[in-house]
Amino acid sequence: MSVRTHHPATTGADGTRLPWWALALPVLAFTILLALILNPSEAHAATGEPVLAHLVEQIRTLLVR
Repeated sequence: MSVRTHHPATTGADGTRLPWWALALPVLAFTILLALILNPSEAHAATGEPVLAHLVEQIRTLLVR
């Protein structure tokens, strides 16, 4: 004779629910990347001064003071 358990995974109860963006964000990212693969002419390289280098330089000057 087997004993029944009342664990949510075995009873089919909906124990956890994901928010809407937990599915929407990966779908959106996949769609954008797929569009860039299919039409690479839309992907443009960034021009101008690198933002990261400027940020690191500003942090360095603040730490030196």
